[in-house]
Amino acid sequence: MESSANLTAEQALTDSLLPSSSAYSGFPYLEAVIGFMICMYFFETYLDLRQHKILALPTLPATLKGVVSDEKFGKARAYSLDKSRFHFVHACFNILEEGAILSFGLLPYFWMKCGVLLENWGFNPENEILRTLAFLGATTVWTQQTVWLFFKDMILAMLLMVVLGPPIVSAIIYLVQKGGPYLALYLWGFMLVLSLGMMAIYPVLIARLFNKFTPLPEGELRAKIEKLASLLKFPLKKLFVIDGSTRSSHSNVS
Repeated sequence: MESSANLTAEQALTDSLLPSSSAYSGFPYLEAVIGFMICMYFFETYLDLRQHKILALPTLPATLKGVVSDEKFGKARAYSLDKSRFHFVHACFNILEEGAILSFGLLPYFWMKCGVLLENWGFNPENEILRTLAFLGATTVWTQQTVWLFFKDMILAMLLMVVLGPPIVSAIIYLVQKGGPYLALYLWGFMLVLSLGMMAIYPVLIARLFNKFTPLPEGELRAKIEKLASLLKFPLKKLFVIDGSTRSSHSNVS
């Protein structure tokens, strides 16, 4: 009897946290969003198919003759075709994944469960900051297992989100709650400061977690870069070679 009463109480709390149907108008917003996503998918796929046909042409374009060798053109063409084929699979998977998330209401489900969890822990489920942080934690754990097993970069990105996400989200929610008529101005100022701060922090701290930075050795390349920077009056202080080729075969980044 006691477990049944607890289950009933939890169900009542769950129902109270779910938005009522009367809160929405008669317009089918969810169906409209999913329909728009599907239309955009087919339109973009049509454009990608046209581009794929161009990439499949075996002859070197006239504008590139004498500039690119046949060997380099063949390698670039093969790479572009492989990338295009993978893009079709990736886009199809994405539309199925996003459609399933919206159709089955996975994000509202996690949001609702976070409210129940906060209530069980003695917190106020109406506190938007606590509930948002719990929601971010739940969705992170949801994808953590696969990420932890296979993708080092995704692990680092997830850890960065855990460290940087809560204070940023908390600040945004606080501004939304207290902003009043000047909310847009406050949010603009906050995002401006955040963007400038991230521009300064990213190359110094964050990028080094994902790539190896090696000082560019003395030589002809360094001399030409320094000469160009001097000509343009660019305040060049340091030059590094980044091991971008470990993640892409396009080129290395310097």
